[in-house]
Amino acid sequence: MSSTLPIENSPLRVSSQQALRHGLALAGRGVTKIRKAPVQLVDVILTPIVFLLMFVYLFGGAIGGGDMDGYLQMVVPGIMVMTVFQASIGIGVSLNADASAGVFDRFRSMPIARSAPLVGAVLADVVRYVVSLAVLLALALIMGYRIHTDPLATLAAAGLLLAFALSFAWMSVYIGMLVSTPGSVQGLMTILVLPLTFASNVFVPSRTMPGWLQVWSNINPVSLMADTTRGLLNGGEVTGPLLGALAWMAGVIVVFFPLAMRAYRKKAA
Repeated sequence: MSSTLPIENSPLRVSSQQALRHGLALAGRGVTKIRKAPVQLVDVILTPIVFLLMFVYLFGGAIGGGDMDGYLQMVVPGIMVMTVFQASIGIGVSLNADASAGVFDRFRSMPIARSAPLVGAVLADVVRYVVSLAVLLALALIMGYRIHTDPLATLAAAGLLLAFALSFAWMSVYIGMLVSTPGSVQGLMTILVLPLTFASNVFVPSRTMPGWLQVWSNINPVSLMADTTRGLLNGGEVTGPLLGALAWMAGVIVVFFPLAMRAYRKKAA
């Protein structure tokens, strides 16, 4: 006798390879949405432009002690980190909107891995990060920023920035699955992201901060990733800050990926 149970009530067991394939297929759906509505990229295009122009031309003279070129070399890698970090907020907002629109109900009726909708959405967000970094770097080069290392180090910096954003995107996914409206996701993530960004060495060296703030800045994941990017693009130490940044990235995934999946199951139930 054949089963007449609906798909959503039937347990679906898939391998890790199948789950990844399902996630990539849904990532393609996300990329198509961006291609059909490029207005979704406005924030990741304007944000790096505004911050770079503002901090270099308004504050750069004072912060850099009159050395505008030196300050530009210091601040550009930091703003690259800040840009992808802030761009990761969008994934939680988008998923919350999908949940409100009933998209998850359709996913439940499909023979796909339970993790696929979240993994696919996070992977699709790579487009936003790449566009943001490309716009920022193009403007920085026009303003006089120069990369002092080789192409391999530059590619490594770009890859690590994308990995950093994808790791911390799971915080946004988790909050997106918890709260009731997209606006709430935006507000809560902003409260988390801004202190991490401004209490870092993105805009000013940690040594200029009060002692207690220096301690936090030196272990802040944004500071560690900024130092890693500076080392890879400008030349300098990479190993120490990279190990710290990787530890943060791994910790965030270990904590927030299972929390996001649990919250997603409850929301889609």
